[in-house]
Amino acid sequence: MGINNLIIDHIDNPHELERLFKKEPEAFKKSFAYAWEQNPDSQVLAVWFERLYFKETVDTRKASLLQKSFLSMGLLAILAGISCRIILHFVEQQAIAPINFVYGILPFIAAYFVYNSTPKRNILYALASIFLISAFYLNMLPLEHKDSIILAYIHLPIFLWVLLGVAFTGNNYGIGSTRLAYLKFNGEFCILYACMAISGMLLTALTMQLFRFVGMDISEFYFKNIVLFGAAALAIVATYLVSINLKLAKNIAPYIAKIFSPLVLATLMVYLITVIWVGKNPFLDRNFLLSFNGVLLSVLAVTIFSITESGTNEKKSISDYINFALIVIALVIDCVAFSAIVFRLSSYGITPNRLAVLGVDILIWANLIWIMLSYMRFLQNKTGPSTIQDAVTKYLPVYGIWAAFVTVAFPLIF
Repeated sequence: MGINNLIIDHIDNPHELERLFKKEPEAFKKSFAYAWEQNPDSQVLAVWFERLYFKETVDTRKASLLQKSFLSMGLLAILAGISCRIILHFVEQQAIAPINFVYGILPFIAAYFVYNSTPKRNILYALASIFLISAFYLNMLPLEHKDSIILAYIHLPIFLWVLLGVAFTGNNYGIGSTRLAYLKFNGEFCILYACMAISGMLLTALTMQLFRFVGMDISEFYFKNIVLFGAAALAIVATYLVSINLKLAKNIAPYIAKIFSPLVLATLMVYLITVIWVGKNPFLDRNFLLSFNGVLLSVLAVTIFSITESGTNEKKSISDYINFALIVIALVIDCVAFSAIVFRLSSYGITPNRLAVLGVDILIWANLIWIMLSYMRFLQNKTGPSTIQDAVTKYLPVYGIWAAFVTVAFPLIF
C-alpha cells in the first residue's frame, strides 16, 4: 500500500499521520499533494498543509522593522566610533579627561533604545538634558588627580548606567519586570561583547603580524583608528544583537550564572579562611580594605547576575541556596568593611575616599539585607521569586542617586 493511500486511509487519525510523517518526512511531504488534492475539504489535511507549507505572511512588517533597526544600529555604531576617535584626540592633547569616552558610547546606546521604544517627550528631554549637563559639568572640573575628582570619574559611569536603564525601560521605568529585563540585557550584552571582542583581538594580532612580515609597524595607527573605532561601534552592535533576541547570549547566560555562582562561593570561602589564617587586618591595611570592598562588589554583581538569570521558576534549586550563601558571606564582608572604614574615619579623619567607601558600604548593606530577607521568605515558601527580583530592581535608583551625589557634590565639597 503506497503512502498516498495511507495518508487518505488515516485522514481521521492524527496520531497515525504524525507517525507516518516522523518515519519518512520527505516522502510524506512529497506525497501529501495527492492526498490534499483528493480531499480539499479535510480540516485535518488543511492543518497539515499549513504545517508543511507555512509562509510567514506578517514577516514583511517585521522585516521592515528589523531593517530600520539594523540601519539605525549601523548609523549609531559609526557615530560612536567617530566620537571616540575625536575624544581620543582631545585626550591626547590633555584638554579633557579620559572618562569622556563614556560619552562616546553610552549616549548612542541610549539613542538606540529611545529610537526603538519611543518614550514620552518628558523622558526624552530629561535623558538628553542629563547627558548634556553631566558632560558639561564633568569637563568643567579641573584636570587634577585629587581624590574628589577621581571619585567623580569613578561614579559618573555608574550614574550614566542607571540613566541608560531609563532609556531602556522607556515609559515603563517604574515597572520591576522592565528593570529586570535591563539587568538581563546587561548580562547578555557583556557575554556577547566579550565573545566579539575576543574575535577582534585575534584579528588584531593577525593583522599586526602580517604587516610585520613586510617590515611595517602599524600598531599605533591601527589601535588609534581601527581598534578604538571598532570597540566603540561593537558596543552598539552588541546592543542590537541582544535586543533582537540573539539566542547565543540568551542561551548561555543562565548556564554561566549556574556555573559561576558555586565557583565564586568556593573561592570566597577559601579566600576568607586564608585571610584569617595569615592574619590580614582591614582595619590597619588600607590596600587590603580596598581589595575587601572590591571582593564585596564582585560578589554583589555575581549574585545579582544569578538572580536575574534564574527566571520566575517557583521551584527552588541548589542555585537558590548557593545564592543565599553568597549573600550571607557578602553581608559578613560588608560588616567587616563597614567597621574598618568607620574605624579609619574616627582614627585618621575624614577624607573623600573614606566617605565614598562608607556610603557604598551602607548602600550595599541595606540592599543585601533586603535581598537576604526576600530570599529567606522564598526558601520558606512564603513568597515567589518575584520578591527577590523586586529587592534587586527597586534598589537600582538608589545606586544612581548616590553616584550622582558623589559625582557632583564631592568635587564641590572637597
